Amino acid sequence: MIAAPAVAPLVCLDAGHGTPPAIGRQLEPIGPGSRQLKIKDGGGAAGEASVALAIAVRARRLLLARGYRVAMTRTGPTIHLGDGDGNIARARFCNRRHAALMVRIHADGSTDRSLHGVSTLVPTWHRGWTDDIYARSARAGRALQQAVTTATGAANRGVVQRSDLTGFNWADVPAVLVETGFMTNPTESRRLKTGAYQQRVALGLVRGVDAFLGR
Repeated sequence: MIAAPAVAPLVCLDAGHGTPPAIGRQLEPIGPGSRQLKIKDGGGAAGEASVALAIAVRARRLLLARGYRVAMTRTGPTIHLGDGDGNIARARFCNRRHAALMVRIHADGSTDRSLHGVSTLVPTWHRGWTDDIYARSARAGRALQQAVTTATGAANRGVVQRSDLTGFNWADVPAVLVETGFMTNPTESRRLKTGAYQQRVALGLVRGVDAFLGR
């Protein structure tokens, strides 16, 4: 008897921002049952939303070529998830699909234009919110941070735990957020807007996913 082939892991790609401003200004609970509210989407750094989407599209193509299944929270300039269209909705989108990993793709910004490099954000441990995904998210974060900095040659700003990200606190699947560079750094911003560099970032993301999932 021939064994049925295993179902390929599903990777959920969440290209950051792209929320209409009227929705982005709305508030939602930072975690299940929390009274603390946070805006759904501050809009990000100038040009960030389009760069994040371009990298996500490239990563999707590479992941599919490697045999993964892929879901994207948005495939165009504006998010249309329903369910509030905030970070809760993004997390629930990936939760419903039982993603092996949620990869949130962003770019950084700062008033200090000299700052540059890649960092990866992961959830802190919080009982009832992230305790079920904490260890796996941390492991994924280390894998993706190493792979993206190796693929791009960008400065390694490390893995950073965050307790204040709604998209983490509502996630029931391992989740990371990769800050792929600084849109406010003139040199890095120029690179991030080129197809060649976006491809290097995407390749790093995929290699990180491979490392995390042991493929």
